[in-house]
Amino acid sequence: MGWIGFPHVIYKSRPQPVDFSHKIHADKAGTKCEDCHSFRDDGTYAGAPTLDKCSSCHAAAMGDSAAEKNFIDRYVTPGKEPQWVSYARQPENVFFSHATHVKLGGLKCEQCHGAVGSSATLRPVEEDRVGGYSRDVWARGTMDDCVACHRQRHQENSCLDCHK
Repeated sequence: MGWIGFPHVIYKSRPQPVDFSHKIHADKAGTKCEDCHSFRDDGTYAGAPTLDKCSSCHAAAMGDSAAEKNFIDRYVTPGKEPQWVSYARQPENVFFSHATHVKLGGLKCEQCHGAVGSSATLRPVEEDRVGGYSRDVWARGTMDDCVACHRQRHQENSCLDCHK
């Protein structure tokens, strides 16, 4: 019973503020991951796009979906930034750099994030009630997965490269 019940006890589920379809943006608009999820000038990863990225295309409705109309009415028209919930909140003692893995390591987004580009909706964020960490961090890769990937690429590193 513990194996079944424990995840429901320790994790709380929170929806994203917007019903977003990566599939529509990738298929119909030809959008690529880096068009919305980019790096800042200093090389840090910007994460979820800001409203100005979205409103550059969605100042007015482009389709007839209720989700798009709701997004425009709730966020674009009043100029209110969506409060995205992070899928990647990690422990304080872990450092992860998207720039290092994407720009230097040459990894594609799909190698770690899977086929997110074909998803029609955003799944809820599952957050650890104790530490506040995202369950997705563990689902996408445990430390063993990171070590295996590094070894496969002959990147034997010190523990201190990732752990503070």
